[in-house]
Amino acid sequence: MKIKPDFERFMTALRCEEPDRVPLGEWHVDPEVKNAYMGKPVTDLKTLVEFWTITGHDYVPLTAGILEPVKPIEGATRKTESFKTQYEDSSPEREWAIEGEGIITSMEEFEKYPWPTLDDLPLTKFEEVERYLPPGMKVMLVLGKIYTPVWMLMGAEKFFMSLVEDVELVENMFAKVGQTQFEVFQQVIEHESVGAVIMPDDLAHNLGPLIHPKYFRKYLFPWYKKMGDICRQKGLGFIMHSDGNVWQLMDDLIEAGYHGFNPIQPNAMNINEVKEKYGKRLCLLGNINLDSTLTLGTPEDVKEEVRTRIRDIGPGGGYCVSSSNSITNYVPLENYKALLEAVREYGQYPISC
Repeated sequence: MKIKPDFERFMTALRCEEPDRVPLGEWHVDPEVKNAYMGKPVTDLKTLVEFWTITGHDYVPLTAGILEPVKPIEGATRKTESFKTQYEDSSPEREWAIEGEGIITSMEEFEKYPWPTLDDLPLTKFEEVERYLPPGMKVMLVLGKIYTPVWMLMGAEKFFMSLVEDVELVENMFAKVGQTQFEVFQQVIEHESVGAVIMPDDLAHNLGPLIHPKYFRKYLFPWYKKMGDICRQKGLGFIMHSDGNVWQLMDDLIEAGYHGFNPIQPNAMNINEVKEKYGKRLCLLGNINLDSTLTLGTPEDVKEEVRTRIRDIGPGGGYCVSSSNSITNYVPLENYKALLEAVREYGQYPISC
């Protein structure tokens, strides 16, 4: 069964109401999976739109802004992790940011750093993509992060220590990164094809926030609220992505204006509890287990987990099916297809699975 794109379906779910069916809510699929699913390289905007349309999404995610700056300091080596995949064109390693000293450790280095401007962050794809969008489909801006680039550029250890020992540097880092991302946000949302914004800014580990919430409230959440207020005024969807246990931050995210929260990491948060406490104020996107079901399970396991989530979380609206992080290149293609098939099979309202 082919599902035609209908962005209003997605927005209805974000408003915690019931659309015609449960939408898909993925924001990232690794290139190897897209290529394998399509049977050809997905390397241009036309083919990208085709992929997100065929898989049954109501939007096309497009990135803009400062993304994760995992460049090492001179002479250092990026941390990598080897793994196996079924995809011939996959990279054998995934990169991770260096956790020690970064490349901005003082105000002098801050001033010398070649900070990008809007001219360095080309946004022409948001105009180009409009010619390929089918009726009913819109674009979801995947905006560059704020918290993550700050600590990555400083290095995690230096950043954590500077919260107490070098407040001036921390303040300037958040102000600079936040302003840059905000300017990108302002420019991109002027395109009529843009219907939603997702901020993929990991704030927590499995036990709780990565730093004390007071620092997020001082340096980060005001930027979120500034964008959230504009999204609400313009009728744009606004979604937060953070791995880990963010129970302590949920009220802050709602106050910032977010419509949706992704991905509700299964080993950190119980989605049924989140639904019970916040389901009338916050749409939930995700929770299909990347650590086990999508990667180590069978297609039947995937379909059963999707069915269970739709059955438990879907009634009343406010749920979109997606992975508990993203569709990585170690997710077997058969399992990704099973997720899509299960949504088509079980996602019709009223929920009866």
